[in-house]
Formats: sequence, C-alpha cells, structure tokens
Amino acid sequence: MTAQVSGIHHITAICGNPQRNLDFYVGVLGIRLVKKTVNFDDPGTYHLYYGDETGSPGSLVTFFPWQDMPAGIPGMGEATTIAFAIPLTSFEYWIKRFDRFDIQYQEQVRLRGTEKALLFRDPDGIQLELVGVHGLEDHRNWNDSPVPDECSIRKLHSVALTLEEVTPTVELLTQSLGFREADEEEKRKRYECGPGGASTIVDLIFEPLAKSGRMGKGSIHHVAFRTSDKESQLLMKEKLLAHRLQITDVIDRDYFHSVYFREPGGTLLEVATDSPGFTRDEPLEELGSKLKLPEQYKDQEKRILEMLPELKDIETEVYRD
Repeated sequence: MTAQVSGIHHITAICGNPQRNLDFYVGVLGIRLVKKTVNFDDPGTYHLYYGDETGSPGSLVTFFPWQDMPAGIPGMGEATTIAFAIPLTSFEYWIKRFDRFDIQYQEQVRLRGTEKALLFRDPDGIQLELVGVHGLEDHRNWNDSPVPDECSIRKLHSVALTLEEVTPTVELLTQSLGFREADEEEKRKRYECGPGGASTIVDLIFEPLAKSGRMGKGSIHHVAFRTSDKESQLLMKEKLLAHRLQITDVIDRDYFHSVYFREPGGTLLEVATDSPGFTRDEPLEELGSKLKLPEQYKDQEKRILEMLPELKDIETEVYRD
C-alpha cells in the first residue's frame, strides 16, 4: 500500500449568509447540496456540502456560514482560489449565464496558452474559476441542476496557494504527499498527483511581497486531500510525522475520517478518507434535503434548530435558462 494522496477530496471555505451561499452555489452554479449538517465544534452554525450527484471526493466544496465574523483578507499563507472543471466547449454558455446574473468575470489564458479560464467571485468575495477541460463527458451532473448537463461543473479542477516562499511547500508536496511537477509559468508552479488532471492539481502562486492573509468571511479555510481508507490514511500520517509536521489525531467526520496539519507556508491542510461517503445516513435521491446532525448532537436537535437560521430549499426551475 502506497502512502500518498490521490487528489483533492474537498475544499472548505467561510461564508456569511447561508441562504445567499445556497442560492449561489446551487442556483447559479448548479452544484448539488449533498449534505446539510452543522459544524462539529460550533453546532449553532451550518456546515453545507456541495458536489456532484453523489458527493464524490474531488467534487466537493463546503462552507461554514459564520455570519458575524469579519470579512477575511486573502493573502500569503492561505489557499486563495478554488477552480472548478467545466467542459471546454461550454465557455459561451457560462459567459451568457454570468451576464444574466450580473456576475463580473474575467477571461484568462495561461500556462503558455494551454489553459482557458473564467475568473469571478462568489457573493462573499472568494476567488473562483471555471477551467475548460477535455474528456469530462463521463462525469455527469445531478438531474435537477438548473445548468444543462453538457455545460455543467463536473468536479473541482484545482486549488491555488499563495506563498512567500515555495520551496518548503514543494518539498512537502513532492516528498510526502506524492505530487509531481506538471507545469510552470511566471509566479505559478503547478503540481498534480494520482492520475493527474482535474481534481488532482495544486497551483503554488509565488507572491513574496503579498500581505499575510486573515481568516474571515470570504476566506478558504482549508484544503483536504483524499486517500482511500483509514489504513492508507495512517500510513500517510506516519509519513507526514517524519516530515516533522504537527498533525492531529484521526477525527471521525461522519462522512470521512480526517487528520489536519499546516504546510510550511501556513495553509491548513487535511487528509480525508474516501469512505464512508454521504449516503451513510441519507439515500442518494434525498441527499441534502434534511438536516443531519453529528451523533453527539442528536439529542439536542430542538435546541440546535432554534439557533440555526432558516434555510429555504432552492427552486431550481427559477434558475434555468
């Protein structure tokens, strides 16, 4: 059994208003809400998971809606961009959709002209990208998405970390996590792991003069990489400990098991297992439809429901083109 990660499992960020977040990611971007639960350490706030039809690892972006938190400042020592993979032929569709919803965007071609992207921000200011990718036809979207299947977001594409010094992080990625260098341009070094391609990519952005980031609304909280099961996760943990990193014990997050650590540049990272997945407490067709509480809070459901703000279901028909 090899001790290395196979790609991105999920990316977690901080938002403000949970309804606005839900409306944007499900309504505008067309991603499925696959789990509605609460923060393990703060049950008075939601933890919202969005992904493909099954919530498969590599498709997931999750949010802590901390409405009273000050706005974050993106910068050095943080993950600063979340990129999603879309079919390469769907750019015209997304430009028209962004115009319809009055979303400001920027077209960008990079990596010596081989990659085309649309850059935009979510309602809390998080930098997002849609990156065109060949060969996504077999990865289908969920049936009730307001975005046509042939144009839909298929999975995560990549995450970008902004760093003052890239060498220590490169050593961690390549020596401990199993990444390899894939591409490079001025101020951007690309690494990928596992099979390569969408959902396996980390971009390191070299910004030695950037100010340090500050966590808050609109910040990316952490990046989770995937491993198949608890046995491979423990091997991965031993390898990280050998890199002289401080790493947590294994934590049961109901839908996966996690260990956390910080890479040398300061970004909080996680290694999460692929199993047991999101259908462990809801059937596939009902994912995200009900509030599911962690085991330690199930006897407090009434109190927690009183603390949580109302979250209305999305009428996806309203968002169809």
